[in-house]
Amino acid sequence: MQTRHRSEVCLLQAMFRIPPFFPSLSVLLCRRLDAVGANTLVFDRRREAFLHREAMRTITHQALGLNGVVFHFGSQSEGTTTPGLQSDTDMLVSVNEINIMLHWSDWKRGMMINLLMVKDESTPAQHYLLQSVRSDEPLPETRVVHPTDVIDSQGRVFFSNLSVTSACAESFGDDHLRHLRRGPSNSYDEDFDYVLALPCNSLPPEILAWFDAMRPGYWPPPEVFEIARQCPCFLVADGYRGSPTEHIEWRITPNLIERHLMFSLNDVQKKCLIVLKMLKKQEFTPHLHEGCKFTTFNCKTALFFTLERTPSDVWRDHGLLECIVRCLHTIREFLIQGECPHYIVENVDLFDKKLCRECQVKLEKQIRVIIQDDMHVLFNLQIDDLGERLMQLHPHVERFPDQSASVCGKLTLDMSRFYLHGLTQICKHMSDSRDTGFYQGAIDIINVLTFRQANGTLSRYESNSAQFLITNLISSLASVASSNCIQNGQPVPRDVWQMYSETLDTDVASSRLKLASMLYCQGDLHRSALVLNDVQQRLDNSVTYVCACRELPNEQPSEELCEYALRNEHPETLTRKMAFCVRFMREEMYCAPAILWFEMYRDVGDDVDHRNRFQRIWMDWAELDVRPFMLYLQYLTFVGLRERQRQLQALLGLRNICFNPFGSLHHPETVANLLGHCEEMEGHMERALDLYNVSRNFRPRNNAANLHILRLTGLQ
Repeated sequence: MQTRHRSEVCLLQAMFRIPPFFPSLSVLLCRRLDAVGANTLVFDRRREAFLHREAMRTITHQALGLNGVVFHFGSQSEGTTTPGLQSDTDMLVSVNEINIMLHWSDWKRGMMINLLMVKDESTPAQHYLLQSVRSDEPLPETRVVHPTDVIDSQGRVFFSNLSVTSACAESFGDDHLRHLRRGPSNSYDEDFDYVLALPCNSLPPEILAWFDAMRPGYWPPPEVFEIARQCPCFLVADGYRGSPTEHIEWRITPNLIERHLMFSLNDVQKKCLIVLKMLKKQEFTPHLHEGCKFTTFNCKTALFFTLERTPSDVWRDHGLLECIVRCLHTIREFLIQGECPHYIVENVDLFDKKLCRECQVKLEKQIRVIIQDDMHVLFNLQIDDLGERLMQLHPHVERFPDQSASVCGKLTLDMSRFYLHGLTQICKHMSDSRDTGFYQGAIDIINVLTFRQANGTLSRYESNSAQFLITNLISSLASVASSNCIQNGQPVPRDVWQMYSETLDTDVASSRLKLASMLYCQGDLHRSALVLNDVQQRLDNSVTYVCACRELPNEQPSEELCEYALRNEHPETLTRKMAFCVRFMREEMYCAPAILWFEMYRDVGDDVDHRNRFQRIWMDWAELDVRPFMLYLQYLTFVGLRERQRQLQALLGLRNICFNPFGSLHHPETVANLLGHCEEMEGHMERALDLYNVSRNFRPRNNAANLHILRLTGLQ
């Protein structure tokens, strides 16, 4: 199919005319796309953000003892999206505990699972069956090893793709009712898909055939082609729909090869694909029958084939509209033929089972009209207000803001939350470990990551992620060590003070607040007040507050963060413009004011049974919003220093936060509890009780307010 497609010269493209206004409109379209975040700087920031995210996820998995590597694919990581396209996030987890054998010589002794890729004439294109092989010697397995294994009529044991579905459902825990399965992807969120994949030891014949084929076209260039040859392939749990062996079929996916091809594109090529996606979303999809899909992957495939047959000098700003039309002609060619060939794997029709013939004919006519109308459809595009932006021709009048900074700010905010999730999972794992405990577990991870940094086995993105973990873990170690000293009435050693000093810049404020809290608990009130004053000066309007536990609805970064993120790389933005929620684990409890101990033991009755899988990670800790905790610490410190005026000033600030809308707080119930305690210290018991009830309204269960109410009412 693919060879025939390349051999038939596309007369549709050769004959189309270029209207005289196309070059000038192309340049205008490029500028308007720049303004919605489709420009060089944002492309780079988006790519870096997702490479950082996959590096953090990979290191987190490995620190938790899981042998796997994480990759991000699709529009978000490739940069070919805008805010209006609302692209989802695609993540692939390469499971390295399983040895995928293309040949018997690939067998590995001691591997938990060895699987041989097999197929015959009846196996669908792009698919393989995975035959179980013994782990003690390279011979076929003859018994069922896994609950979902299937034995065929020849006595061969095959590894079912249903094993992935059950593994994913189990990993979702309490969220299993929200588990969605779409092809090979699994999700509990409409905007996030992840795929468990098995890495091939070597490239399958279908992929090698693409590399070995004659390439008479203009693209990809040799240097891109050679690097792509080094990319591994994966098998994903996705059988051919309707096949009698669908449940044991695994599909080859050359995601990394495709991602490398996408990373090699210039800005105009990316903008071309973005416009195609906008047309797909607004003009194509709404007119298709239910159950029929014309996908973004179809658009990407059309771009690849068009790149192959289009000279490189056409892909310039003034040629953008011509490039879009060329891609539309390629799509028309697919629709007329009735098949969309996979760019890499031969004999695969991407329309099969997804786009019926009636919809293909309908869509071809629609695209023909769009081309004949000289692309006036662009002026009707509502996504990112692109149509209206194009009609705003006066260069000195801007009705619509440039979205580049806000896109970069949101990318950095999401990435920092991703970093915090990784740190939280590692801390929980070590805190729960009976073998090492948190302290020794943290030291072990720090040593491993430091060694890997030193011997150069980490990529730049992995090294940044590792440094984030190392710094934050050292900060926690300092707090844990100090807590032990305070509990036992011992002075804090010099090396612990050095650990505090070296890790104050994990972010804008949280590590400094933990230092101030430790100083308060140690009785060093003057130094605590100095640190708190420093934190207060740092918490200006440019700071964005981040929490790993909860994401607020419509949470947005500050304007200052957005501008900073546009000009600076993500790791620097993270430490200079973000303040993480303050966390005290139980191991740190003597470094926290005593009222926070209730937060660490907040469950009453069967509350623990009402925690979801995320809440089980952090609800045995005290988690606090930065600014309210700073004010609470100031109140306590100034009580001890007998500075009544400053004490009341801190109390007023905490009241203002509580009595204003709580929408900007990640832990409103805890903030209400802190203010309630202050009111208790002021002698206002009824007001304190009211605040604890306000707190309980935010979170009826798993809330320390329930304990405070019992305490105040004399029921405990």
